[in-house]
Amino acid sequence: MKNITIGIVAIAILGFGIYLFTRDSSGKTPVEQVPAATESTSTPATSETKDYTQDVIGSSVEGRDIVAYHFGKGTKEILLVGGIHGGYEWNTALLGQEVVDYLIKNPVVIPASLRVTVVPVLNPDGLNKVVGTTGAFTEKDVSKSDATVVAGRFNAHDVDLNRNFDCDWQAKGTWQNKTVSGGASAFSEPESQAIRDYIKDHKPTAAVVWYSSAGGVYASSCHNGVSSDTEAITDIFAKASGYPAYESFDFYATTGDMVNWFAKNNIAAISVLLTNHSDTEFSKNQAGLLALFDHYK
Repeated sequence: MKNITIGIVAIAILGFGIYLFTRDSSGKTPVEQVPAATESTSTPATSETKDYTQDVIGSSVEGRDIVAYHFGKGTKEILLVGGIHGGYEWNTALLGQEVVDYLIKNPVVIPASLRVTVVPVLNPDGLNKVVGTTGAFTEKDVSKSDATVVAGRFNAHDVDLNRNFDCDWQAKGTWQNKTVSGGASAFSEPESQAIRDYIKDHKPTAAVVWYSSAGGVYASSCHNGVSSDTEAITDIFAKASGYPAYESFDFYATTGDMVNWFAKNNIAAISVLLTNHSDTEFSKNQAGLLALFDHYK
């Protein structure tokens, strides 16, 4: 009986010791403690988990980033560029951002063989003049001043970037019935340098550049004729989108044109001119792009 009593006392002492050992400084046992907050199981989008990447391919005269968005991992690259004329053609920059948003939400539309790169705004300083930002904006943000909108066509050096490329470059170019600056030399501007260097490093298969406004798809060439591939994608994009197709832009002489410089470098390239200066015509361009993706898959 004495041994039983000693055993009971020993068990009681041992249990009380365990209780003291497992209590934390707050006086609670682990059973009483509220579990610590844990991270959500939905991981935030990173370059490893999202279906696209983005990087800065250059900067403007005033130091604003020129951003490229990349979709797909294929070996053939299609380059899409908007906003070369900044705020004057703000609807092309807005279209570029709409295409980025669409591809983020619908990555499956890009065939496995393709990589699609979108540069929504090549002239961020010009866009900023007119909408007050280089980020997200709407038509409500656009300046009501015609003089400001026209000024937004040019970069901060007052150069028309679409006269600054090395195809028939001249220091003085033409826009409608006006004389505009083509820069001190071909590629004198940091914005055009950004595209030049990107082309050198990545060698895309094809390019689409958005402008406004005339409503059409225009082939490219630089005294080397329209290539068979350029002719093909001009017709493909035009038929799918509903825009008319043209072999060349003949409204007035254009020197230092970016799309023609692409052609000089053996890149199939087209200019897509939106119908006016306010509509993005997303559905038409979506149809054209999907047709191009199918052509190159």
